[in-house]
Parts: sequence; structure tokens; C-alpha cells
Amino acid sequence: MGNQILPAIRMTLVMTILTGLIYPGVVTGIVKLVFPHQASGSMVELNGKAVGSELIGQKFTKPEYFHGRPSGAGDGYDGANSGSSNLGPTNPKLIERIKADIAAFRKENPEYTGPIPADTLTQSASGLDPHISPASAYAQEARVAAARGVAVSRVHSLIEAAVEPRTLGFLGEPRVNVLMLNLTLDREIPLHR
Repeated sequence: MGNQILPAIRMTLVMTILTGLIYPGVVTGIVKLVFPHQASGSMVELNGKAVGSELIGQKFTKPEYFHGRPSGAGDGYDGANSGSSNLGPTNPKLIERIKADIAAFRKENPEYTGPIPADTLTQSASGLDPHISPASAYAQEARVAAARGVAVSRVHSLIEAAVEPRTLGFLGEPRVNVLMLNLTLDREIPLHR
């Protein structure tokens, strides 16, 4: 039996070093060389300071900014709590939350009278989605324009420019990165306070 235990221990140590240390280190090094921005979290910097990531949503609540999807990852897109609530469509808690979100959306956006886009009320699977649909952005444009004191058409053109097409032309849906759109707003239509 001893002649089987020692080789098994040695093999476990060798495989741990190879697959737990060397392989991840080599792959990480290659990725940092080939894709340095993505390997560092796709961080967005403004004036030399990180203000967020292109890949993780943030909570925007001020009227002069576009708001993202509801987050099921704690309050404010907490990456440590990533995941959806997993409530079914007939669950009373989900129905109550959506009704409250509808009321809040209508109160914040009284100029918008059309149907509320689904992604404005529903969480993504991770709860960290940084994107909204173009329809969701257009539904908020009147509020943002009024808060910034500009014509809706000016905000509308910024949304149109921010729409990202389907990946590879056929995967997913067109989308708008909320952080990037809000940064464009601050650059193109700064608040004067």
C-alpha cells in the first residue's frame, strides 16, 4: 500500500503546481500581453481616475443620468452578490417589485406614456448588466433632457450614437452601455451648477 500512496501524493503535488500555479500564471500573462484593457477589468478612467467598468453596471439615480436595469446583486450592483433573485413569474414578491418599479418609472419619467421596455423592469441573470436596450434609453430621454436643460433631440442623438450593434452582426440585441452614455452626457452636455 505504501508503494501506491507515495506516487499518488507526488502526482497530486505535481498536478497542483502545474494546473493550479503554472498554467493559470502563463495564461494570465499571455492575456495581459494580448488584451491588457480587458484583462484589467475593462476599467473606464476619467482624468486618471477609475470611474467604473464597461462590464459591470452601476447604480445611477439622479434625474440627469440614464438609469440601468434593476440589480439583483445587492444594492448598487455588488459583484460579490452576483445573481438573480430567481423569483418565478407568479411569485407575489416579484409582482410587487415590478409594480413598484412601474410606479417609480412613471413618476420619474412623466413625459413618457408608451409601454415600458421590459429591461427597465427586469433584472439580468447576473444582476450586473451594464447595458439597457435602446428603447429603455429613449424612454428616459425626456427626463434627462429636462434635467440638463436641453432639447430632447440633442439627447436622442447621443443615444443613437451610443447604440452598440449585435455582436458579430447576429448575436444578441442592440444595446447601450449606461456608464459610457452617462460619461458622454457629462462631456457633451455638462451640468452647470
